[in-house]
Amino acid sequence: MTLRVVVADDQALVRTGFRMIIDARDDLEVVGEASDGAEAVLLTRELAPDVVLMDVRMPVVDGIEATRQIVEGGSRARVLVLTTWDMDAHVVAALRAGAGGFLLKDIRPTELVDAIRLTARGDALLSPTVLSRVLDQFLRTTTDPTPPPALTDLSGREREVLTLIGQALSNGEIAERLRLSEATVKNHVTAVLRKLGLRDRVQAVVAAYDHGLVEPRRP
Repeated sequence: MTLRVVVADDQALVRTGFRMIIDARDDLEVVGEASDGAEAVLLTRELAPDVVLMDVRMPVVDGIEATRQIVEGGSRARVLVLTTWDMDAHVVAALRAGAGGFLLKDIRPTELVDAIRLTARGDALLSPTVLSRVLDQFLRTTTDPTPPPALTDLSGREREVLTLIGQALSNGEIAERLRLSEATVKNHVTAVLRKLGLRDRVQAVVAAYDHGLVEPRRP
């Protein structure tokens, strides 16, 4: 199955570069390009992509607000936000808006395509390097009064899986750590999200931190 991607960036040269990298893979295809956040939202509605590669700083509507509109609009598309080291506050805002993952703008081509594949299947990309810089800030600055979901319905194994999700491990890495098959891990992840009422792995990471299952790592 070919994964459909929308690339949103206000720089035409950047969009062209991403298109060349993505379209060179047999299982990936750029189906649309957006030069601002409003266009990204519109194209997502019209084209129903699997992944939206979203820049933060764009005219008309920025990438954070565009992400929020896509998520709140019920789209099945996963939003992969592009960021740089000096934009931690924007990453925190994207996390609140419902982004499914984060990429540094200096990422290598092979890492870009792997990240798109991971994000498309719900194995959201939250690299430990990004987590160590922004997640503790998110937890300290969030004003959401909603208490974290209770873990009482989780089995012991599901709590283990949630802890490892909080450490930004992929399903494959969790399977290796727990000596389980990836299919079994995927079932556990699905159960964790369902029982805790979480949309995706990003929210699961926050829940793991909220409950003290993992500690924010310092740079």
